[in-house]
Amino acid sequence: MNQMKRVCSFMSNNIAVLIIIFSVIAFFYPSGFSWATNYTTIFLGLAMFGMGLTIKAEDFKVVFTRPKDLFVGCVLQYTVMPIAAFVLAKLFQLPTDLALGVILVGCCPGGTASNVITYIAGGDVPLSVGMTIVSTILAPLTTPVLVYFLAGSWVEVSLLTMMMSVVKVVLLPVLAGILLYRLFPRQVDALRDFLPLVSVVSIVMIISGIVGSNAEKIITCGALVMIVVAIHNGVGLLLGTGAAKLLRMEEKKVTAVGIEVGMQNSGLAISLATANFAMNPLATLPGAIFSVWHNISGTIYAGIRNRRKLKSYAQTAAEL
Repeated sequence: MNQMKRVCSFMSNNIAVLIIIFSVIAFFYPSGFSWATNYTTIFLGLAMFGMGLTIKAEDFKVVFTRPKDLFVGCVLQYTVMPIAAFVLAKLFQLPTDLALGVILVGCCPGGTASNVITYIAGGDVPLSVGMTIVSTILAPLTTPVLVYFLAGSWVEVSLLTMMMSVVKVVLLPVLAGILLYRLFPRQVDALRDFLPLVSVVSIVMIISGIVGSNAEKIITCGALVMIVVAIHNGVGLLLGTGAAKLLRMEEKKVTAVGIEVGMQNSGLAISLATANFAMNPLATLPGAIFSVWHNISGTIYAGIRNRRKLKSYAQTAAEL
């Protein structure tokens, strides 16, 4: 049992490495993974269900005890990343498929990986969890509306259809997980150490499937998408951090907001592209690359924030 817990912990802490390894394998052996694209919605639903199972009643306390912090975080989440995505798509004159994919990523809520990265960075984890919960609950309305307005100049967007997609693959699985934990808390707690494995496997399979299905196309446009995704993610991290600092938030909150704004639920972007834009197959590619990159950049960001914190502690000690 302890061995299995260690395996689950290792996989959760090294999801970026696993994504890279399986993506490389899928690139050179596409037939072994391309089948996974047929089950993208199911895999994401499982990941969201796993997230719901980890949410405790006390996680909602932050919603009522710190509404200002959550409001600031969610406003930044749904303004910085969508606007940055739109500007980058125009600036780089991206083809329709790629522009749509980048905008889908930008309009999605925060991802659960942000909570782990916030913990590693010594940030305000309850605030990070609260922001993820609130932005996810708001997603059925905010994500489709933002995509409708920002991507409408490239493709026709069905607002109602997209809303139903987000409800089915995000909101319902999360609520089902929360309800199951509410009904059977002891049983779920007994499995808590293994629950992240569900999300890890699901996300790895989603991305590997996308890479396998688009192996040839990645060769022709992968570098461009990588550049845009890296800039997009960097803008989110920097502007999220900068805005939180301007609002004179505590350093732990600054860290949480910066990470939450910069790290998106790119699995949802992939699922929405698959379910709603079948005529634009490459729209899934930015989400797949973002899933790899934001875990890497998030870890780097966490290291920088930790070094700044240690330097601050050292200066304070010297002054004393």
